[in-house]
Amino acid sequence: MLGTIAIILIVLWLLGLVTSTTMGGLIHILLVIAIVVILVRVIQGRGV
Repeated sequence: MLGTIAIILIVLWLLGLVTSTTMGGLIHILLVIAIVVILVRVIQGRGV
């Protein structure tokens, strides 16, 4: 579930880079959220 959300956020970020929209700040916030989700998933995976 978290992995799917992270992939979706990364795809949205990449689309934002390609389209060069004026909402660059929002796109980068989505990227940060995606990275955090991936890190949390990796940490939880190692903890199990």
